[in-house]
Amino acid sequence: MNFDMYLVNFDSTIEKTLAKIDLNHLGFSLVQDQNLKIIGLVTDGDIRRNLLNGKSLSTPILECMNREFIWAPSQAPREHLLKMLDSRIQFIPILDENHKLVGVVTKDEMPHLEERKVYARARSPVRISFGGGGSDLTHFFTNEKGAVINSTVSLYTHATLRIREDFKIILYSRDLNESIEFEDYEDLLKRESNFKLFQSIIKVARPNFGFELFVHSDYPMNSGLGGSAVVSSAILGCFNQFRKDKWDNHEISELAFQAERLDLGIAGGWQDQYATVFGGFNFMEFAMDQNIVHPLRLSKDTIIELEESLILCDTATTHDSGNIHDDQRESMKQSDIKLKVQSNVELTYEMRNHLLRGRLFQFGQCLHKAWEIKRGLSSKISNLFLDRIYEDAMLNGAIGGKLLGAGGGGFFLFYVPPFAKHKLLNWIESAGLNYRPFRFDAEGLQAWTIREDLVKKDIAVI
Repeated sequence: MNFDMYLVNFDSTIEKTLAKIDLNHLGFSLVQDQNLKIIGLVTDGDIRRNLLNGKSLSTPILECMNREFIWAPSQAPREHLLKMLDSRIQFIPILDENHKLVGVVTKDEMPHLEERKVYARARSPVRISFGGGGSDLTHFFTNEKGAVINSTVSLYTHATLRIREDFKIILYSRDLNESIEFEDYEDLLKRESNFKLFQSIIKVARPNFGFELFVHSDYPMNSGLGGSAVVSSAILGCFNQFRKDKWDNHEISELAFQAERLDLGIAGGWQDQYATVFGGFNFMEFAMDQNIVHPLRLSKDTIIELEESLILCDTATTHDSGNIHDDQRESMKQSDIKLKVQSNVELTYEMRNHLLRGRLFQFGQCLHKAWEIKRGLSSKISNLFLDRIYEDAMLNGAIGGKLLGAGGGGFFLFYVPPFAKHKLLNWIESAGLNYRPFRFDAEGLQAWTIREDLVKKDIAVI
């Protein structure tokens, strides 16, 4: 904006000022001193009155101007300016901290709402699986229909992403307690690092900008809660915020599967990706033509009672889900193992029906049946240590439960009737184990953007 048409110097005459007013067509002029500080405002009405009172065109403008005039600071909210204009104020000089002119607001000249820098955030929940494990593996449902039942809970992976001015890519992981910097996307594709999962996710997202990515989780790695899929979902959720054509939930789930299973080469099923993205209680069916996610509409009382009846017990051990799934792939060639998975699928339909009708005691008993089937699918799913934990839990009030994820370690999920819960919790503590309180999550992946100027800009790094 050319401010010269609004300004006259303190030693100007009425005649010169009238020429400026005629030039800007707004009916006013601002008077500045030798330091360019605005010291007054004069309108054509002010000049007319002074001429009628005997002043001449050669009279200094200082004798006509108003030293008390309406103006707004440069940081004035847009809302405030709109209210001023709505109060029949026709023009508003905008002055900086030194009282110099930096803008003029009228009904036809309002500050432009420029697009400001934003950063993206996302959080994605872990899942607890109740039944059907093994049937979500592609090599099973190639010929047989697979079905699982699961729910997401209030343990999350959190991701924050902001775009850089250059093409560098900087990754921070609190879970790995490590950070890494790449010169650009090509450098990320070719370099080996401990951020293999991140690199695979970024590869399928294909960003065309440099960025910084911060990731941390509420749960330990390799815990059987579908963590790799959860990390993938959260990161993809951040990238999705910068797309014009946003991915839908199915596409995000498929991209997460692609990153982990195909690009990174980790064996496993399909349920983790769908569970964390869609969220809530879901009954999922798997077939070669399509995967279908059926949300389960459970009563509020059933959900709350189930929360109170399930115990998430940390065995403080980890597992390698990829190795277990590789072993399952081989064992699945045996007809008796395939029959066990088929019976697990049938049990899943029974569990679904119990949940929908609120028959939670029977649901808890089905968890025990599901564990008995699962532990027979591979010799790597359980061991003497894990078997002892399960047996002792059953002796101390639990009526059913199962090891979450592929097996081999991580978290046990136990179902305990209300009047036996204290006994089970006391045993868990006496055994040196930990339990993790949780609530069911009904939302799945959540992603959003925030303007950087609304928060502190310096983000702490590891």
